[in-house]
Amino acid sequence: MHTLLKLLEDGAFHSGEDLGIALGVSRSAVWKKLQQAQADLGIEIYKVRGRGYRLASPLSLLDDEALRREHIGLGWACRIHETIDSTNAEAMRVANSGAELPSLILSEQQTAGRGRRGRQWISPFAENLYYSLALRMDGGTRRLDGLSLLVGLAVVDTLRELGIRSAGLKWPNDILVGGKKLAGVLLELTGDPANVCHVVIGIGININMRESINVDQAWTSLALELGHVHDRNKVACALSRNLSAYLAGHQEKGFAAYRRDWEDKHLWQGLAVALTAGAKITRGIVMGVGDDGALRLDVGGREEYFSGGEVSLRLQGN
Repeated sequence: MHTLLKLLEDGAFHSGEDLGIALGVSRSAVWKKLQQAQADLGIEIYKVRGRGYRLASPLSLLDDEALRREHIGLGWACRIHETIDSTNAEAMRVANSGAELPSLILSEQQTAGRGRRGRQWISPFAENLYYSLALRMDGGTRRLDGLSLLVGLAVVDTLRELGIRSAGLKWPNDILVGGKKLAGVLLELTGDPANVCHVVIGIGININMRESINVDQAWTSLALELGHVHDRNKVACALSRNLSAYLAGHQEKGFAAYRRDWEDKHLWQGLAVALTAGAKITRGIVMGVGDDGALRLDVGGREEYFSGGEVSLRLQGN
């Protein structure tokens, strides 16, 4: 299936005969494969007599060879899937299998993508970036202070390099543009929290998605913001380079060295917010974050700190 879609990813018309020759199958077999792609992957394909077949819109498929070559240079293994339940779940399986780490998991599609607080992460085929990095962490969870916020910085830097100059952060793990979500971060742990553990850094970036009826919040994408289809391989490689640099800095200096930069890119800095943790709602003004990544709020003239986890942050009045 991947070979057929690679032939069609430019969005131009291709005759059934030419496709059949390239694949070594009959024209009727080509049509069956295209029907399967529509049914299994949700890809819309146009068929026009005398012209052949084309995708409703161009695709940017993951390039196994180019991605593996790029990540070897970072010292990371790279595994690419066509369809998977969740890149985070697969990264966790890889970490627990004793495989060499760091190991990056990418997929064209997720059938059970996960976001924060148990939310579904919508994952249409070959439209967005579904990215999970498994790392070994010696010294237990104390080495993770502020790590998820640092990952958010890597994502924002990548988006700004790609032309989204207004991309910014929302504590703890969202990346917004114009008040709409463009990307998110989800960290998950396994192993001994006091000794050797594994952390999975999950990142989802909306790249070429232009419509979805299933997303339960305001969202946007690179394509919607910049008006053209983006090469998902270039986005993945740029993200990995930035993330690798931040991870090295975090290991050496911790999050405290990046706290001011994070606050400079925090879109809700100085704004009135409502923080919900279970049944409790706390209202205050965002002062910034602590050296461990905890949110600092001015609550009635008193500075209070709030850690991530099962919390929700909203602007007051929203």
